[in-house]
Amino acid sequence: MKRVLGVSLGSSKRDHIVETKMLGIDFHIERVGTDGNPAKAIEIIKENDGKVDCFGLGGADLYLQAGGRKYLIRDVARIASAARLTPIVDGGGLKNTLESKVVEYLIKKRGMVFADKNVLVVSAVDRFRLSESLEAAGGNVYFGDLIFSLGIPIPVKSTQMVAALAPIILPIVCRLPFKYIYPTGKKQDSISRRYMRFYNWADIIAGDFHFIRRYMPETMEGKTIITNTVTADDISLLRKRGVKTLVTTTPELNGRSFGANVIEAILVCLCEKPLTEIKETDYEDYIERLRLEPRVEILN
Repeated sequence: MKRVLGVSLGSSKRDHIVETKMLGIDFHIERVGTDGNPAKAIEIIKENDGKVDCFGLGGADLYLQAGGRKYLIRDVARIASAARLTPIVDGGGLKNTLESKVVEYLIKKRGMVFADKNVLVVSAVDRFRLSESLEAAGGNVYFGDLIFSLGIPIPVKSTQMVAALAPIILPIVCRLPFKYIYPTGKKQDSISRRYMRFYNWADIIAGDFHFIRRYMPETMEGKTIITNTVTADDISLLRKRGVKTLVTTTPELNGRSFGANVIEAILVCLCEKPLTEIKETDYEDYIERLRLEPRVEILN
């Protein structure tokens, strides 16, 4: 049996365990939240290093990406370095493969229309390939990197501009404590009323669910959400607020979709190669073999 352990800076209320079989291999998959406590995350990783087959690092990005460049977040790198024997991934490999094809899938297989729609991507540097594909689909796209990470209420209106700003801003951002640029711990359970006008403007809202939830207004009637990790409680919240369509880029496993980091950790186990030797084509091969497709659910 392969063991995958997702260690997250997010809320422990979202913990989950699944046992399943993939390509004939049994998996024990567990997600453990540390409520925003980096020291606890490091402790859990050290305790399980060498005892599990792969770690997923959740509630945090090891890198931010834009325009073909990657920027290492120091706070997160310090947590990841606690794994000395077991490989650890943050989901970036899956974001560059599976998530990059989501928009094409929604257009060709689900008949979804993006042209002339208002699209809000809460953070492009978290999901740059997805951002590029949404832009290419012809919508009117706002990127909320300045708004939701830095508190500057100005939307960026192209991935080209995101890539131009990245070398100026990201080297500074990546030195900040991670809690200042992303909702961790109890912040994931609270909702702020700031920036609602950007949500009200959008027909489609895409990106990390914790960013989306953090500023979600009371009424989201008729909107489409394209995101990743959601629990049954999250889906209930979206339904109550009137969201029409929910798309999760990772598949459902026993009632919830795990984060990109956990799904990538599963693919690492299947590849049976050292992490440094795994390429995007390896991920693409197993994505096809597993028939991983986005989940599309009509909520209202």
